[in-house]
Amino acid sequence: MREDINALGSSAQDANVKRCTHFAPRVVYAKVTIKVITIEVQKSPSFCCKNSRERDSIWMLLINSIYLVDIYADEGISGTNMKNRREFNRMIEECKARYIDLVITKSISRFARNTLDCLQYARELKAKQVAIYFEKENINTMDAKGEVLITIMASLAQQESESMSQNIKLGLQYRYQQGQVKLNATKFLGYDTDSNGKLIINNEQAKVVKRIFKEYLEGKGTGIIARGLMADKIPTATGLLKWTGDDINRIIKNEKYMGDALLQKTYTVDCLTKQRVANNGTVPQYYIEDNHEPIVSKEIFHLAQQEQARRSNLYSGKHKKKRLFQGKYALSGKVVCDVCGEIFRRIKWNSRGSASVVWRCVTRVEHHDKCNGRTVKEELLHDAIIEAINSLIDDQEYLEILEKNIQEVLDKEYDETVEEADYRLHSLQKEFYQTANNKEDYEKIAEEIYALRDKKQELLIANATNKDKRKRLVDIKSFLKVQHMEIKEYDESLVTRLVDEVRVKDASLDVKLKTGQIISIEK
Repeated sequence: MREDINALGSSAQDANVKRCTHFAPRVVYAKVTIKVITIEVQKSPSFCCKNSRERDSIWMLLINSIYLVDIYADEGISGTNMKNRREFNRMIEECKARYIDLVITKSISRFARNTLDCLQYARELKAKQVAIYFEKENINTMDAKGEVLITIMASLAQQESESMSQNIKLGLQYRYQQGQVKLNATKFLGYDTDSNGKLIINNEQAKVVKRIFKEYLEGKGTGIIARGLMADKIPTATGLLKWTGDDINRIIKNEKYMGDALLQKTYTVDCLTKQRVANNGTVPQYYIEDNHEPIVSKEIFHLAQQEQARRSNLYSGKHKKKRLFQGKYALSGKVVCDVCGEIFRRIKWNSRGSASVVWRCVTRVEHHDKCNGRTVKEELLHDAIIEAINSLIDDQEYLEILEKNIQEVLDKEYDETVEEADYRLHSLQKEFYQTANNKEDYEKIAEEIYALRDKKQELLIANATNKDKRKRLVDIKSFLKVQHMEIKEYDESLVTRLVDEVRVKDASLDVKLKTGQIISIEK
C-alpha cells in the first residue's frame, strides 16, 4: 500500500513530499497542523463517528512523504450530479491549480456515480499530473490499466444509481395505486403537514386562498388580484411578497384546494441530471378524490375552472377574434357592440384641453371604418346601469318571479346522478385490480372507467353551473329585499354582482342582468 502511494505523481516544488487530499467521513474535524474538512456522499451513520475520522487522518499521516492538504465534504449530496457538489468542485479547482498531487477516495461510487463525469475528471486531473487512488477497488489513475478499470467500475456505480431510481419510482407508483399520498406543503399555499405527513389546513393561508377564488369569480383579473395581495403585504407560499398573475392562475388550477390530489404531474427524465418535465401521458397519473380537507368547495372550484376556460377562450366579433381578458374594470369584457359583436374598450380622450372617458368598439379603435357602432361616454354608460338596477328595486313583483326561478333551478340538481357515477366507478376500480392479468378485460374496464370519469366531470360542471345560477338568483333576491332606496351613484362592486352584459345599440343600451333579464334603457 505504502509503495503504491509513494509511486504516485510528484511535486514540482518538493520531490520528497506528496500533497494529497482524502474523501472520508463528512464531519468537520480540525487540528493545529492539519485542516480537515470532508467530502462524502455516503449517508451511513457509521461513517460519521469521531473514531472513523481519527482513523482516516492517522492512516494518512502514517504514510511516508505525504502531507494531508484537506478533506472536502458535501454532506448529503447525491454523487450522480456534480452541479451542487461545492466541496468536490473546490477540490477539482485546487487540483488544477496544483495545490494537490494525490486524491485518495474510498471508492469510485463515492467519487461519482456518473460514468462520464468520473472519466472526465479522472482525465483532467491526470493531465495535470494529479493522481486519484480508489482504495476499495485498488485503482490508481496513473496506471496504464487505471482508465479501463475506472470505466467498468463507474458504469457499475451508474447502473446501481439508475436501478435505485427505478425501484423508488416503482415504490411510489405502488403507493399511489393504494391511495397513499404524501405531498410537500411548502410548495403551495394553504396547507401544512402533520406528524404523519397528512395535509392539514393552515387557517391564515386558507383565508388568502379563499380570497383569491372569491375575487376571481367576482370578475377581477389575475394581475389585479396579485397587486391587491402585494398591497396588503401578504406573502406567497415561499414567503416572498411578490405576486404575479401566473401565481394566481396556478392556485385557481390546483385541485388540492377542493380536497383532491393529482399525482405525478411531473416526472424525472434522468436520474443523473434530476431534470423534471411536465407529464403529458408519458407515465401514469393518479387522481385521489377527497384526499384531505378542502379549502374551497368543489362547486366553487369547478366554477373557477369554467371562468378560467372562458377567459382563455374569449372570442368576440363576427370573425370570433380571440381577445385577452382584462379585468381592470367591472365593465371590462361586458360592453358589446350590437353592430359587429366586438367588445368595447375604455379610452381616455383629450379634446381642446378637455379630458373625457369613453367606451368604443374595438373594431373601430383598430380598423376605424370597418364598424360604425357608436361611441358611448362613460357617464352615459354608468347612468344606464344605475337606471336598470333601480327599475328592479322599484319592481317588487320581480321578487316573486325570482322565487319561481330559484325553485326551477333546485329541481335540476344532479347530486343523485353524481353519487350513482361514484358508486359505479368504485365497482369498476375493484374489477380493474382483479383483472390485471387479463389484457382484454383490463383494457375494456379501463375504457369504461375513463368514460365514466368524463361523464362525472360533466355532471359536476353542470351541477356547479346550476348552483352558481341559484346563488346569483338568491344574491339578487337578497339585494332587492334589503335595498329599498334607489341607488344614486355608480358602484363597481354592484356591477360585478348584478350585471352580465351591456349591449350598445343605436338608440338604447340593453343591460342584461345575471338573472337573465334584459332591461333596455333609451340613451
